[in-house]
Amino acid sequence: MDNENRSADFAAVPSLERSLLTGSLGFSFVSLCVFATVAFAERSMYKHLGLLGAYLAWTVLFVLLGGGVLASLVVRRWRLPRFYLLFAAAFFAYAAGWVGAYFVLRGVAGEWIGSLAGSLLMGLVLAAGFGVARSALNLSAMLFVANSLGYFLGSAVNDSIGGKAGMLLWGLMYGLCLGAGLGAVLHFAQARGARTG
Repeated sequence: MDNENRSADFAAVPSLERSLLTGSLGFSFVSLCVFATVAFAERSMYKHLGLLGAYLAWTVLFVLLGGGVLASLVVRRWRLPRFYLLFAAAFFAYAAGWVGAYFVLRGVAGEWIGSLAGSLLMGLVLAAGFGVARSALNLSAMLFVANSLGYFLGSAVNDSIGGKAGMLLWGLMYGLCLGAGLGAVLHFAQARGARTG
């Protein structure tokens, strides 16, 4: 990429503030939709889709809805459908790491290791996709903090309130935090890629 194109891409990268706001608000809506299916249809989904099928359906919902929200934060060369493919790969890697660790270890240890594994895998995929492999650990760390904060705060709220309202609040908190992390990661990955690409 020549200097003129790099400069144009860097100028087109949304600000960190916009990325955080769009990521957190947009992804909280996405997460609320997904967690609503858990709150209102979890048993039915397990019955008709099985455990693996239900988790796959939730992952697909996050990809379809989340990719649409987050695509507004990517510069022109990454627009749909290319970003959808990258986000799908990143989110499926995240889900595989998270669910795999959780089902092997169970309990709180499984949740923490799942959050770490999922965040690392998602960060690696996004870093590779944006051509900033050297930033993979930094991006993964941002995702781990955001993901863990949203998941565990949301879980505590759910445990405290319970029922459908607790599950919906969990989804809202998870989406706000992970969405902010994803917005930040997209900003920094693109800004760095535009500077060095």
